[in-house]
Amino acid sequence: MTADDTEAMGVASRPGGNAPRRLTFRANVLLSYGTNLAVAVLALVNILIVARALGATGRGDVAFLSAIVYLTANLAALGIHEANANVGAAEPERRPALATNSLVLALAFSALADAIVLGLVAIFPAVGGDVDQTLLLVSLATVPILILQLYLQYLIQSDYRFVVTNIAWLLSPIVNVLVNGTFAALGTITVGTAVITNLSGQALTSLVLVWYAARRFSGFGFGRPDLALARRSLAFGLRSHAGRIMLLGNYRLDQWLLGAISGSRELGLYSVAVSWAEVLFYLPTALASVQRPDLVRAGRRHAARHAAAVFRGAVILTALLAAVLVAAAPILCVTVFGEEFRGSIDDLRILALGGFGIVALKQLGNTLTAQRRPTLASTAIGVGFVSTVVLDVLLIPRYGGVGAALASSLSYTVGGIAVVMIFSRALGISPRELLPRVADVARLSRLGRDLARRALPAWAR
Repeated sequence: MTADDTEAMGVASRPGGNAPRRLTFRANVLLSYGTNLAVAVLALVNILIVARALGATGRGDVAFLSAIVYLTANLAALGIHEANANVGAAEPERRPALATNSLVLALAFSALADAIVLGLVAIFPAVGGDVDQTLLLVSLATVPILILQLYLQYLIQSDYRFVVTNIAWLLSPIVNVLVNGTFAALGTITVGTAVITNLSGQALTSLVLVWYAARRFSGFGFGRPDLALARRSLAFGLRSHAGRIMLLGNYRLDQWLLGAISGSRELGLYSVAVSWAEVLFYLPTALASVQRPDLVRAGRRHAARHAAAVFRGAVILTALLAAVLVAAAPILCVTVFGEEFRGSIDDLRILALGGFGIVALKQLGNTLTAQRRPTLASTAIGVGFVSTVVLDVLLIPRYGGVGAALASSLSYTVGGIAVVMIFSRALGISPRELLPRVADVARLSRLGRDLARRALPAWAR
């Protein structure tokens, strides 16, 4: 990677010393994005297996339980992972204590969260939807696993160990495809087996991360718990937590509400559209995670300029992906999943229009948090979340999945505009710096040609 590449892609200087050799920024982005795509393909294959075997209603039950679990886990995480990313990058000597604190806090927070969810279901049965209560209990057993997985992922990535976290991330979807595919071939797949399979895959992913943190992570392992550090992590985490929850709510709350209001079949249709639309999340997610350690160490202006450069490129690529989703929606929804899912076409096309907001919320919000301004990131996300709640309540009862898709797309856009304005003001950069330029298109074209040339065998170049 040349100096110009480093400047264009937003890489801050890294500390020297005896740190192990790391992949370049470009390589880490490609690795993370490639893993995102691999996970997406595996997830779609799994959805296809479940949808074709169990129909829209069965797929809706699985999606409903998944939405509850992921919302609960992220609600209970309380932002500790964000503190792990910042403290782990800036103060590597604290990583052993952070690892142990993560284990203790994941168990404590998940126990409280599961109790709250079960209490809500007991008082308001509609919160639990149409699903079997035993399956709800089994699903909630995944919550501590997911929280610990989140904490350790961010901590390990603070030392640029993206290869490890990407490998671990692949394990769960691989398990889902292999096990659910086997059960479907044997004719024994049920909603229950799908839920247990997901639990097993997530547990395997977390075990790998625990093993790496204990035996391989920078030679530190798990240290003594540190109460003062836990309080410090919680204080920082809570400032970013509201934003993460509201961001998650922007693309998970609608599924919970849709399942509770319109039923499992409508949610089954909508969940297929969401699965395709989530392709738009993968690029900004990969860029944000790879940039994070550098942005933590960078100065305010330096971080703003580099984040803007990467953001402009991401907007261009996301616009192209969104156009493909709109044009190919009939093929993606009907040809792949079957005639029963024709109702997903309009949902997918509407969701694709929110691509700009997704990129802005993920990348610019991540930069604000890395620059120790998590409250500002949460404020921007909160604008989109309020819009999501209001529009979901207004549109889902009348329009079902289409209403949920319209609410999400509009909310992403509103939140994206809000985070652009807050980011620009907080980091001292003009909003015009975030507008794609002809030079950005040219740079992406050169990068694409370079990657294609390297991918070709020598005789074909």
